[in-house]
Amino acid sequence: MPQRSGLSKHNIIGFINIVDVARAKQFYGEVLGLRLVSEEPPFALVFDANGIMLRLGMARELPARLGTVLGWQVPDIAATVRELEQSGVKFERFPQMKQDDLGIWTTPTGSKVAWFKDPDGNTLSISEHPEWKK
Repeated sequence: MPQRSGLSKHNIIGFINIVDVARAKQFYGEVLGLRLVSEEPPFALVFDANGIMLRLGMARELPARLGTVLGWQVPDIAATVRELEQSGVKFERFPQMKQDDLGIWTTPTGSKVAWFKDPDGNTLSISEHPEWKK
């Protein structure tokens, strides 16, 4: 049976809802260093996340959220945590997880993950996956 490409050859678009547009614009642009591509009120702020479109949807209120909504794969998680902390990012601590002094959790497979929140409380992550090479 021939393999279908489906969507495998197309870029994804990330979507996150925000309420405070000014804070989100500052956080994603200045703190995380993403390039603002366009402002589309009352719909979205659009950022370039390393060639991937990230649309921050302008909402009046946020629905209940569980889990991580967006993450970045990084080559050196410890260095990235330190860099983001210098920009004011506070990493989350979870008592039920064994995290190191930087807030990094090592998965059973050896990947490493650290979580932080944006100004609207969306959980974001950075992770290092030695087994995942493009």
